[in-house]
Formats: sequence, C-alpha cells, structure tokens
Amino acid sequence: MNTFQLTCCSTADLTDELFSERNIAYVCFHFTMDGVEYADDLGKSVPFEEFYRRIAAGSMPVTSQVSTGDYIAFWEPFLKEGKDILHVTLSSGISGTINSANTAKEELAEKYPERKILILDSLGASSGYGLFMIYLADLRDEGKTIDEVYEWGMANRLHMHHWFFSTDLTSYYRGGRISRTSAAVGTILGICPLMNMDDKGHLVPRRNVRLKKRVIQEIVKEMEAHAQGGTAYSGKCMLSQSACIDDAKAVVALIEQKFPALKGKIIINWVGGVIGSHTGPGTVALFFMGDERTE
Repeated sequence: MNTFQLTCCSTADLTDELFSERNIAYVCFHFTMDGVEYADDLGKSVPFEEFYRRIAAGSMPVTSQVSTGDYIAFWEPFLKEGKDILHVTLSSGISGTINSANTAKEELAEKYPERKILILDSLGASSGYGLFMIYLADLRDEGKTIDEVYEWGMANRLHMHHWFFSTDLTSYYRGGRISRTSAAVGTILGICPLMNMDDKGHLVPRRNVRLKKRVIQEIVKEMEAHAQGGTAYSGKCMLSQSACIDDAKAVVALIEQKFPALKGKIIINWVGGVIGSHTGPGTVALFFMGDERTE
C-alpha cells in the first residue's frame, strides 16, 4: 500500500470535489482584488461569476505565490502521519513558487529526515496542470511507488499539451502585454490570440486568428495535429474557461465529433482566480496528451 501524499497548488484549476475524490491535496495561491486579499480557493471566497464580473468592470487583481511558510504548514500534517510527499508545482516558466517549495523541503528534511519529499515542476498551468495531476493519481492508485510516479511525471510532463485562445483583449492591454491601439484594433477586427505552453513552461503567443468561430476550429486542429494517435486519441481531455462557457462548449462539441475514442467525458473547469487574474474573461484552454512539446 502506498504511503505517499500527492499534492499540488490551487492553480491546477480542478474542482474541490475532484481534488477530494482523487485524494489530491492542494495549497492555495492568493490574489488581491480591490484592496482585499483572498485565497485562490476554487471560487469559495469569491465566486467565479463575481470574480470575472469585477474584472470586466475594471478591477485589476494582483497575485501572490505560495510562500515557504505556507508549504511547511501544508505539508507538515502529512509528514507527521508518516507519509512521504510528491508535490507538483505550477510551471516555473510563469511562477517562482517552486523555489519556495524547495526551501520548505530543505527545512522539513531536517525535522523529518526519515520522510521523502519530491518536487516536480509541471511545466504547465490551469487544468492542464490539473489533468497532469489526474494522470499521476491514476498511477498512484495502480500501486506505483512515489519514485515511479515521479519518474513518469518527469518523462511525460512535456506531453501534456496546453492550448489557449482569448476573445477579450482587455486584460492583455491592462497587463501591458499589448498596446491600447493593438487592443482597440484587435477588438474591432475580432482578433483572437491563439497561444500554447512551450517546452520551458512559458505561455507563448503562436498566431492571431480573426473571428471566434475560426479560432474554435483552429484550436481543435492543433489537437488533431498533436494528440497521441491523432483523431484516434484515446486519452483524457479537459478544458477550462473564464466566463465564456458557451465558447468552451463549442470546442467540446467539435472535439467529440472528431475524436470518438476519447477516454471519459470531457470536463470543463473554471480558470481559477490566479490564472484568471492574468487572462481576464474570455479565455478558453484545451488540454490533452500529445507529442512532446517543443520550442
């Protein structure tokens, strides 16, 4: 019987029910909105509908990562129970939380020298990070050891594809990623940036696609091009969305039409508070196992 605990951060953007069902413990990032700090607790402190409504009205949330002290407080109960820990972090390409995790690991190793704490950089984000956790939980539940699960994760993390598009450029302008002129012109022309995560875990703009209907088709074409087995893909698939559920459902409908061998139902999650602080409303993200991500 396995004695290790699988843990991650709230930025894996799964539901509280799914985390609990799969015995995956999560520690919360935080965000500050309108002068008040909140835990990124899967929509409990600030319901997702309200969160994105406030951003649309002009709020500009600022995020903060998990601290060393947060990690110590989070992990210590498991160590006291005699469990080893495999913790998977949000991509080091977009967050420094892995540094806090490693510092906490060093401090706890002195107090619990008999216990093992392994840190794995997901090189992913949002529900792609979450889907990666589900695959790791599957291996744990099959009876794999902590080292075997870690080794599989290291070997396969770049096979988890993350593709995103956005139909709302407001947060990209507010965050300084595009100019006011680009945002205005892009909005008039219906420009939707199509992005993915590269092999270093950075979010990279790939191309601008004009019109929502076309970008929905384009993101599914990327799945056709990269999924393991092409349209015969028999793995799992997830999406996340930020207050644009109809767009996400349109992507799901097209995927179900083109990928008849999918394993299980496609789950649509919310883009959580921390990731959503940067994307704003109007983002749809698609996640699946595919060929190895490259630059």
